[in-house]
Amino acid sequence: MNPRLRLAIAALLAAVPLATQAQWTTQSFALKAGWNAVFLHVDASHATLDQLVGIAAPTLTPIDQVWRWNPAPATGQFIQSPQEPEDSGSQWSNWKRSDGANGTLQRLNANAAYLVYSTADYTWQLTGRPIVPNYQWSTSGLNFFGFPTVPTSPPNFEAFLSEVPSLQVSEIFAYPGGELGPTNPSRVFARRTTPVTRGQAFWIRAGEVYNHYYGPFEVSSLSRGEVVFGDSLSSVSFRLRNLTSTNLSVSLNLLASASPPSGQPAIAGIPQLLLRGELNRTNLTYGFSQLSVGNPHTWNLTARGQPGSDIEVVLGLDRATLTDDIGAFLAGILRFTDSHAHSQVDVSVSALVHSHAGLWVGGAAISGVGQYLKAYARNETNTPLVDASGAYVVTNINTSLTPTASSFPLRLIVLNPETGPARLFQRLFHGYNAISNRILSTQEAPLNRNLLAESRRISTSHLPWSDVNDGWSFNAHLAQGATLTTRVTNAFDNHSSNPFLHTYHPDHDNLDPRFRNELPQGSESYTVVREITLSVTPPTEDFNSRVTAGLTLTGDYLETIRVLGLARPGNTFDTRTFQARGAFSLNRISEIATLTSLP
Repeated sequence: MNPRLRLAIAALLAAVPLATQAQWTTQSFALKAGWNAVFLHVDASHATLDQLVGIAAPTLTPIDQVWRWNPAPATGQFIQSPQEPEDSGSQWSNWKRSDGANGTLQRLNANAAYLVYSTADYTWQLTGRPIVPNYQWSTSGLNFFGFPTVPTSPPNFEAFLSEVPSLQVSEIFAYPGGELGPTNPSRVFARRTTPVTRGQAFWIRAGEVYNHYYGPFEVSSLSRGEVVFGDSLSSVSFRLRNLTSTNLSVSLNLLASASPPSGQPAIAGIPQLLLRGELNRTNLTYGFSQLSVGNPHTWNLTARGQPGSDIEVVLGLDRATLTDDIGAFLAGILRFTDSHAHSQVDVSVSALVHSHAGLWVGGAAISGVGQYLKAYARNETNTPLVDASGAYVVTNINTSLTPTASSFPLRLIVLNPETGPARLFQRLFHGYNAISNRILSTQEAPLNRNLLAESRRISTSHLPWSDVNDGWSFNAHLAQGATLTTRVTNAFDNHSSNPFLHTYHPDHDNLDPRFRNELPQGSESYTVVREITLSVTPPTEDFNSRVTAGLTLTGDYLETIRVLGLARPGNTFDTRTFQARGAFSLNRISEIATLTSLP
C-alpha cells in the first residue's frame, strides 16, 4: 500500500468516531434555567450531542446550547476576565439545538469545561467512560476547569486548597445559573462555606503561578487515561502519588459498570483483577492480592516528597480464571478515594476474554532421556554367558529416564485454529501479502516481494523438512489443561532429514554396492517415529503466571521415539524405543489463526 494512502486512511479513521467497547458511569449535573458551567469527568464521545440532548435524543431535554472552552496554547496572550461565549474569534466551540450537526462542537470529551444553557431547571444524567483527571494549566491568566471531588459532602474551597498557598490567594469565579451578566459569573469570596462541587466548572486566576494540584493524590502514567487490557494485555502499571504534606491513605474499589448506552456492546461481567505484591527473593516470583467488588485495597502513603509518597501500582487481569465465552466483554470502574474524603478518581477498566487461536512459538527444554543399557548373564567367574547361537545372554534392558547434565532445546511452532486441533510445523512464514495485510503461510511465495525485509521465517531443525510443509496435526486444541499428541515420522529413505542417511557416503546412502538398488529399511538406515505429547499445566500461584495465562502456556513435554529396523515375520519390525522428557513454554506471537496459500 502506498505510504501516503496509509496515512490518509489513518487520518480518516481518526476523524470518524468508531464504535468502541467501553465501560460506563453516569455523571449527574443539577442544571438551573440559564447558563451553567460543568466539568466532565466522563468521556461521552460515543454519541453526538444531537443523540445525547438534541433532536435525536431518546427524550426531549431543555438543553438548548453547549459551549466548550478550548484553551489556546501559551502565546503570551493574558486573559483578564471570564470570557462570554461567542461564535467568532474566540476560544469556544459550540453546539446549538437550532444548528444541530452544523455546530463546531459535536461530541463531549472528558477533562473539559463546558457552558450549558438550559431553558428550565433540569437534572442532566450523562453516561460516559470515566477518565483519569488531566488538565494542562495555563499561566496566561484564567483557567476554566473542575476538581475531582467526592460527590457527597464535598470539601469547601478553604479546606480543599489548604495544600496549595498559590491558589489560596487566587480569584475564583462561579456560575450561579441564569443569564450572563455582572453577577454571572460571580467571584467566590465565601470559600469556607462554598463547596467544591464535583462536575462544576470554575474560572480560576492565579497570576503566572503554575498549578499541579487537583486533589490530595494523583493517579498518573496511564497513557490513555484508562485501563484497557483488550484480549492480549496482561498487566498495566501506574503511579499513585501523595500531593499533601501529611500521611495519606488511598483506597481502591472495583465497581460494576453502569448499563451501556443504546447501541453499545453488552457487558458480560466484571474483570477479575490482581494487584501485584512483593517479590519473593527465593523463587523470584511476585505475590498478589485479589481486587474484587467489595474487597478494596488501601495504600498508606507518606508525606509529599518523602520515601513512600510515590509508588508504582501493577494491576493484572487474572486470565487464568476467565470462564466467559471467547470475545466476551468485561468492564468495571476503578474508584480511588482518600482518607481526607476530598477526592474521588474514577477510572474505566475493561478486558476481552481471550482466544487461544493464533501462532504459538516457544520451545521444550529436554532434561531427561531414556537409556538403552543391556545387562548380561555371567557365570561364577564373572564371564559373560552365550546362548546356542553364540550371542550373549541378556538378562535386563534399562530404559529408564536419566537426568541430563544440561537441558537440550527444541523449538516448537504451533498453529492453533479458532476451533479444531492444533498443528505442529517445521517452518512458517510471517509477513505481508500483496495488499499489505499480515499473513501466515507455509511457503514464501504468498509474501509480498517488496516487503520481504519486514517478513520473517520461523523454523526449527529438529523436525524433518519437506517441500510440501503440511505439518503434523495434534489430536486436540491448544488450551489450558489440554493434552496434545502428534506423531512425526522420518522415513528411512528421506535424504533431506533422516539422520542415519549420508547421501554421498557409500556405507550410509541406503544403496547396494553398485549404487543401483535401494536397500530395505534397517539395512543402512532406519525409520524414526516420534510421538510428541504436550501436557498444558495450570499456571502457578504467582502474579506473572496468573496474568499471562492467555499469552503463555507451559507444561510437560514427553517424546517417545521408536527406531524401526528390518522387517520381521508377521509384518513387524525390529524396534528400539527411547523416551525424552522435559518442560515446554509457548508464547502467542500472532493472532492470525489461518494459513494463506497461493490461489
